[in-house]
Amino acid sequence: MSSSDVQLPPLTETTLWQILNDELEDATVNQLLWHCLGYRYDANTQTWQSDRVPPEWQQDYPQPPDFMGSRPAIVKLTRSIPPAHKQLLKEQLGFPGYEIKELTPRRTRRATAVNWLLSYLATQAETGAKHP
Repeated sequence: MSSSDVQLPPLTETTLWQILNDELEDATVNQLLWHCLGYRYDANTQTWQSDRVPPEWQQDYPQPPDFMGSRPAIVKLTRSIPPAHKQLLKEQLGFPGYEIKELTPRRTRRATAVNWLLSYLATQAETGAKHP
């Protein structure tokens, strides 16, 4: 699937809650993550370009991974969140977490995706970089 197949929503608090509440398709969540990581789809060649992707991601994932369906990819995403940003879900969104009976791999992956996106936005703000 190309990134042009889905119109990406803006990275707003509303979008982040839509991810947490399972109101956005997995494909859209994946594509938001891919975009922020720097993956770009070239419709002319019908290939993914990774020249903007950090080397540690290019090495393990030359093609964008399925974060919502792959444990190794979501674990790497979790580990890539700086320690100072690990609690952004609670600090910025007031997300209380899930009750034990609500925990599923799908929900955990969505929470990880949101926390990573919050970390990404915080890093962009700290460095003065613009979101691509």
